[in-house]
Amino acid sequence: MQHLIEKRNKTEKKSRKKRSVGKDDIVGTARIHIEFYSKGLSNHRNIIVWLPPGYKKLRNVQKRYPVLYMQDGQNIIDPKTSFTGKDWRVDETVVRLVKARRMREIIVVGIYNTKDRLEEYSDSAKGELYLNFIVNELKPQIDSNYRTLPDRDHTAIMGSSMGGLISFIAGWKYDNVFSMVGCMSSSFYHDNEKVFDMVNSYKGPRKKVKFYIDHGEDGLIRGQKMFCRLTEMGYIIGKDIDYYYAPNAEHNETAWAERLERPLLFFFGL
Repeated sequence: MQHLIEKRNKTEKKSRKKRSVGKDDIVGTARIHIEFYSKGLSNHRNIIVWLPPGYKKLRNVQKRYPVLYMQDGQNIIDPKTSFTGKDWRVDETVVRLVKARRMREIIVVGIYNTKDRLEEYSDSAKGELYLNFIVNELKPQIDSNYRTLPDRDHTAIMGSSMGGLISFIAGWKYDNVFSMVGCMSSSFYHDNEKVFDMVNSYKGPRKKVKFYIDHGEDGLIRGQKMFCRLTEMGYIIGKDIDYYYAPNAEHNETAWAERLERPLLFFFGL
């Protein structure tokens, strides 16, 4: 994989390609792959890979881990790179739940967005190229360079807002790759609710995917609509779908961080 910066316990090893990144606000080990290139999209973006506490322990050198792919990767772990200066606190939350023996250790892969975020995160030609990038370019590199459990049963994808929308589309179209999909405050309204056309036109057997859907006041109508539509298709609450409404919650990283525990436990809970 491309140039690497590792951040661990308030230290940083810089690659020969310098980049301004945070140093002091990450719990555990995070590796940043600088300007990861996509042949299909003809663009570059950073990829941050967060490793669980036990990953480097000698007794675990043969152990492999489930993987959670997340959109807007610059916002999920490091407040210094986050758009708002507040991150999702994925590292803190996973570590806390693992220490409490409430969830499995996982690897988290954060995919930075680009200037084409809106197109890449929607059901569009560029959105399809973006999904192809994740499935056929990024994932093989992650599986080759890290000790992952690469099968669909151990692979999840998650995002918020437009990132939640494209995560849903990823799980729907690539259910052979992803078995768990987290959609937080998702933009199901985008492009005249096109995502509902995709769901309603599907005539096959129920997809074996666990969906987590939530929202605050920001997605009340469409979030409930998607939850209801999926339950009509046979998804059972608590088994293969979870839904949460957070009254008065804002549409930002702080709000998503506050309820991140719920999808993590739904997907990886013990």
